[in-house]
Amino acid sequence: MSAPVPSPTLPAHVEEVRARVTNWGRWGDDDQRGTANLLDEAAARRGAASVRTGERISLALDLGPDSPQVGQPAHRTNPRLEMLIVNERDPHAPGVWASCDDEVTMLTCAGTHVDTLAHVSYDGLLWNGFPVSTISPEVGATVCGAETLSPMVTRGVLVDVARLRGAEALDEIDPGYALTGADLDEAYASAGLEPERGDVLLVRTGEVRHLKAGRRERYAMGDQYRFPGPSLHSVEWMHDHDVAGAFTDTYAGESFPPPSPDWSDTLCVHMLQLRDMGMLQGQNWDLEALAAQCAAERRADVLLVAAPEPIVGATSAPVAPVAVL
Repeated sequence: MSAPVPSPTLPAHVEEVRARVTNWGRWGDDDQRGTANLLDEAAARRGAASVRTGERISLALDLGPDSPQVGQPAHRTNPRLEMLIVNERDPHAPGVWASCDDEVTMLTCAGTHVDTLAHVSYDGLLWNGFPVSTISPEVGATVCGAETLSPMVTRGVLVDVARLRGAEALDEIDPGYALTGADLDEAYASAGLEPERGDVLLVRTGEVRHLKAGRRERYAMGDQYRFPGPSLHSVEWMHDHDVAGAFTDTYAGESFPPPSPDWSDTLCVHMLQLRDMGMLQGQNWDLEALAAQCAAERRADVLLVAAPEPIVGATSAPVAPVAVL
């Protein structure tokens, strides 16, 4: 009989951070919303107070065959559209009208999306101590599914460290640029803002420009698997400032490579934010037009409105967020 394979454990340096940022039990032992609890009326009013011109900018990528998926990880495909009815009339209905109906088959995280608190686990547990057995192939996530995600109406704060450094994008500085709490402090200070409970960070790295230029493999797989983005050294800052969510314009959603040379801490930001902090996050947000307009107006605060699709049991949800300036 072969020896049992030991269960993987959280690397010590990640465990140290986990112990300081865990929110388990903060909103009750049965809570499935996590930091969405911070998206209260005060957060909505603060977001509304950021509106100056009323200009609206979509932060969603188009969903179609040129979406970000290239099959890495396996099974990830782009949305497929099938026309079921094309310019047909219902013979049982009066009138002269004709209509079309179509069907979309897609991965819930194929494009711009929000991850649910069931999306990532470790040690057999999800957010707030729910066991991973609450997810099944038949019905999906029976706790923390996409139907538990809250609409976001709050202040969004653009974090554009590349522009602060005089670069077009972070990969021009370092393909694996690891954003830290100090970077986030600088982004707020440069905009004359103070972090507030329930803020949502819109983290622009500039990576999405590769996708827009048709370099899908580069966007989805990075520069030799190097990606800029939030790092382990940003997680505690987000916890301490009661950030409700952090959304990026990258495929990976966090910086790569991870801190450990052996990559034993791969997806440490996902693990800590989703499983331990219960913090909303998501990827493939298009922040290019917003960043250009914010730079022109010398501002970083917007009203963010985003309602994830409440797909029962899904572990990620498509979303079409809008920034109102």
